[in-house]
Amino acid sequence: MMAIIDVPALATILRDAAKAEILPRFRRLDAGMVRQKSEAIDLVTEADVASERAIAAAVADAMPEALFVGEEGVAADPGLLERLAAAELAIVVDPIDGTANFAAGLPLFAVMAAVVHRGETVAGIIYDPMGDDWVMAEKGAGAWMRRPDGTDERLNAAAAVPLEQMIGSVSIAYLPQDTKAAVLGNLAKVRLAANYRVAGHDYRLFAAGHTHFVMFNKLMPWDHLGGTLIAQEAGAHVARLDGSPYQPHHLTGGLLLAPDPDSWALLRHEVFTV
Repeated sequence: MMAIIDVPALATILRDAAKAEILPRFRRLDAGMVRQKSEAIDLVTEADVASERAIAAAVADAMPEALFVGEEGVAADPGLLERLAAAELAIVVDPIDGTANFAAGLPLFAVMAAVVHRGETVAGIIYDPMGDDWVMAEKGAGAWMRRPDGTDERLNAAAAVPLEQMIGSVSIAYLPQDTKAAVLGNLAKVRLAANYRVAGHDYRLFAAGHTHFVMFNKLMPWDHLGGTLIAQEAGAHVARLDGSPYQPHHLTGGLLLAPDPDSWALLRHEVFTV
């Protein structure tokens, strides 16, 4: 695929922001640095705001033609989401994915970015500040783990296994109450289901072949655009719960990832049909 932007340079921007604005505040937040947004599990910290500000400034310098869509920016200006669908080029950023973990002092969070070109996700990056490495993909070029020394490791989704052997990540927080109860009951059919409260690490684990499925219901672009592309480039099957392709403008419809179409259909029928 012809390069639209310098993806390694964008990866470095995420790392620089994490080192300057996120890690110095980790386990050093006082009550005045954390506030609740929609509910107790939906938080924003001083680090989120500072990280997004730093990333936005660096992106503006490097890619002035790109629309910048950040989670905190959309909170202040929801109209940014409407502009994303029509943008020639957009950079979509989650300055801290897993803010609740970060605020609780749990070392499981990420910084994520996706590149959207004419309504299509063409690159995705998930940076782990604690491990100091990236999982990234460009459309048509595979999914890779990249370390700061420049070494790369190609990622491949897990091979298909029977339903009772499947291990996966399931986010149930935004399911309707009756649906939640049904899904929780159906999960008894798989070997193990967990939730890490950080989509970035759900995607990293899945793309590296450590889990067999991932399910989300709430679809905000900064949470899923990069991760779904990485999963697809690792060889996985990704679709909304109605079977349709996931696109950058989708905010509803749920999302299910599996090693292949047959595994996806099995999970949809046995676990996530409600």
